Amino acid sequence: MRVLMISKACIAGAYQKKLEEIASRGVDLTVIVPPYWRDDAGRRVLMERRHTDGYRLIETPMALNGQFHFHFYPGLATLIRDTRPDLIHIDEEPYNIATAHALWLARRSGARTLFFTWQNLNRAYPLPFRLIERYVYRNIGGALAGNRDAVDVLRAKGYAGPSWVIPQFGVDPALFRPKPERKSGTPFTVGWFSGRLHAFKGVHLLVEAVASLGDDTRLDILGWGPEENRLRALAAERGLGDRFRIVPGVPSHEVPAFASRLDVAVLPSLSTARWKEQFGRMLIEAMSCNVAVVGSDSGEIPHLIADSGLVFPEGDIAALASCLRRLRDDHALRLDFVRRGHDRVHANFTQARIAEATVDAYHAVMETTR
Repeated sequence: MRVLMISKACIAGAYQKKLEEIASRGVDLTVIVPPYWRDDAGRRVLMERRHTDGYRLIETPMALNGQFHFHFYPGLATLIRDTRPDLIHIDEEPYNIATAHALWLARRSGARTLFFTWQNLNRAYPLPFRLIERYVYRNIGGALAGNRDAVDVLRAKGYAGPSWVIPQFGVDPALFRPKPERKSGTPFTVGWFSGRLHAFKGVHLLVEAVASLGDDTRLDILGWGPEENRLRALAAERGLGDRFRIVPGVPSHEVPAFASRLDVAVLPSLSTARWKEQFGRMLIEAMSCNVAVVGSDSGEIPHLIADSGLVFPEGDIAALASCLRRLRDDHALRLDFVRRGHDRVHANFTQARIAEATVDAYHAVMETTR
């Protein structure tokens, strides 16, 4: 089966492991990526090449780079003609111009199609995106949804085709692996490493909770963004001093070293009218590193953690502090969650497992549309 995947997310080297896994399952895979993606802070996130065996990774110019809804690939028609795919995997939301453009070209070439969505809120989009969404729903061959609520949204909006709940990426256990034995006297370390620091990520709640635990707990943050100055000021105000640090963004392959130094990873997300947690990738990365996890009950987090960690009501600082205190003071409980989390990730969320489920969806789309 010849598959052409279009994915700006695959500029991250760590995510490319899934592509190798897909190719190893009998798929003749070509992946199109832009040379960079301009994020919402205006930074150029450059394409990395880290896992490139067994498939073709092609850089091609992107029009309107950084415009989430409007971007597209001007050279896509030529690439489709050259690769002659049986199926085109459009790794984009159904309401984006890039998705409609790729779908239109795919229909002209006779290729089957599917898209990917994280959208777990039923939102009405303005024109032209509402029309794009309807066009995609009527003509696409299948939908990959990153969480359970996203499938409900698709159905509520009228999508009647096949769908699968498969996260966009898994974790590479060779990269996110258990930490070495900790030295005696090392402080209990809580951490967050989800990238952009926005208020809805709830990291300010984590600062408050850690500050309430006393002088034997520290907080490490890997991230950057509009909340950074607020978090530094709050940590100073609460007396965390040198028990608090923010590490700026690092290349994707350096994240495991940060994660593996933690005792507990926390995702304290806060739902808003326009957003709730769509997955919680840092949680599976932490689990793979034998780090205990705690998360709020926003969106997909409780389903992701299941019985492998602790969940608290979003926004409840006292409940979050209680979870951290339990894990700090009960070593046996923490080790039990570490074991459960490690087993859960290896059973469900490795790049190999995600690739296997994705290839199964490819075959199903080919059979259904045929």
